[in-house]
Amino acid sequence: MADTITHARVLKISVPIVISNATVPLMGIVDTGVVGQSAQAAPIAAVAAGAITLSAVYWIFGFLRMGTAGLAAQATGAGDRVEVGALLMRVLLIGFGAGVVMIATQWAIMAGAFAISPAEPEVEALARSYIGIRVWSAPAAIALYGITGWLVAQERTDQVMVLQIWMNGANIALSYGLGYMLDFGVPGVAWATFMAEWSGLALGLWFCRGAFRVPGWATPARIFDRARLINMASVNSDIMIRSVLLQIAFTSFILVHSAQLGTVPLAANQILLQFLFVTSYAMDGFAFAAEALVGKAFGAGNPARVRRATLMTSFWGVITVTLLAVIFAIMGPWGIEVLTKSPEVQAEARRYLPWVIAGPLIGCASWMFDGVFIGATRSRDMRNMMVLSFLLYFAAVYVLLPYGNHGLWAALMIFFGARGITLGLRYPALERAAGRAA
Repeated sequence: MADTITHARVLKISVPIVISNATVPLMGIVDTGVVGQSAQAAPIAAVAAGAITLSAVYWIFGFLRMGTAGLAAQATGAGDRVEVGALLMRVLLIGFGAGVVMIATQWAIMAGAFAISPAEPEVEALARSYIGIRVWSAPAAIALYGITGWLVAQERTDQVMVLQIWMNGANIALSYGLGYMLDFGVPGVAWATFMAEWSGLALGLWFCRGAFRVPGWATPARIFDRARLINMASVNSDIMIRSVLLQIAFTSFILVHSAQLGTVPLAANQILLQFLFVTSYAMDGFAFAAEALVGKAFGAGNPARVRRATLMTSFWGVITVTLLAVIFAIMGPWGIEVLTKSPEVQAEARRYLPWVIAGPLIGCASWMFDGVFIGATRSRDMRNMMVLSFLLYFAAVYVLLPYGNHGLWAALMIFFGARGITLGLRYPALERAAGRAA
């Protein structure tokens, strides 16, 4: 049966995402290296400040990828090809609209960024130049979130991989050519990203061209259908709240709680978090597979297939986190030495490495259930369980922080565990809802 959920199918969806995620850090490395050839600190600081500012704003629109993946997968599972096309047009309109708003309010974005984090006049001037160029590709950058989610829903993650590699490769080549070879410096690096993002949008639209050939989707009545827009807004707003709370938890872990413990623990924790970020990148592949497969099964109203999709994707998730835990246990001390040359920070990071080894195992359920619940568009459950886990985390921090860095890491593990357990408790209701969707 063509729609049978097999291990090969799960891996076909997952592996391209893992590969494409591996290319993400290269852009920042190359951009930093290009402007760093001037032997001056200001260009490096300016690119970092500008990139972080735009990334923080773009991150708000991450809900567009997740919400689109679940809704498009369900429409595909239900065999509603017209809605699949209409949904793509809705997310493109949202992306373009949000990007235009960013362009129009760029002065406020810059003012807010430098009010929160003041910089030296030279750095601020260069950063403003960088942002002032890159912001003109905001419509493309935000629309690409929706395109990525739409492609994931169609299980076309090989095209997501090609899209990511194309944009990263174009950015790297153009940054080197404009920023270094032609000596345009910071503006050259910004123009490189601008062109890479617009070319990425063109390629993404090319991959989605089949949706535009389906008759019936392009009518205003379908695209702006009130009930579907309300449902889309509800799903996306719930996911955005969930994502904001998740970001606050991680940001407070470093900028607030770790900082309270001193410079050395702060530096050590920042290094150890990189291991968890690697885990997150790896787990994205299987969470994305869950989004697509659970979404299609949910849209088809098939609870048995929802369960099979959940179990099959989670099987590979468990294998991945187990392998990562073993790698961290064996290679962790070496990785720490690569990331920092400070003997104090190395010793501190090694002391708390066991928490990072345990992290993937404890967090596996939360990563996988995120994909399952996104696919089923059970966004209210995601929001509510995140609120509960968030409150438990801060209660744990309050109780355990007096015990030092071990207490802080224990609180983070409680947060991981709480997210997995609370979503797990809501999973039976998800299956029952799939039955009602039949």
